[in-house]
Amino acid sequence: MYSPQLLDHFEHPRNAGSVPLPDAKARVENPACGDVLEITLKLDGTRIAAIGFQAKGCVASMACGSAITELVRGRSADEARRVSREDLLREVGGLPPASMHATYLAIDALQAALDRVAGK
Repeated sequence: MYSPQLLDHFEHPRNAGSVPLPDAKARVENPACGDVLEITLKLDGTRIAAIGFQAKGCVASMACGSAITELVRGRSADEARRVSREDLLREVGGLPPASMHATYLAIDALQAALDRVAGK
């Protein structure tokens, strides 16, 4: 059902927890299933120097939270904005249709955090 990559992110999450004194924090909830993802990040200039996530929800949501942090850490905010759902799907080795909501949750949380950095 789940790919080895997704299970690895779930069983060994990267960047779990909150970043101390973050430059931005965003919490997004999927009202349909109740999954919650919070992202905190710290910039060094324009680059994402540190990023953390906290998730409450299904295996896919937790794994996508981990994967999105790996995809954008070290990138500029502009580069991070260009990370797509397809990029995230590749990182986790795909998802079954019933779990696709997890990619939206992760991308939406990242975008919300980046919006806060930009003052939007």
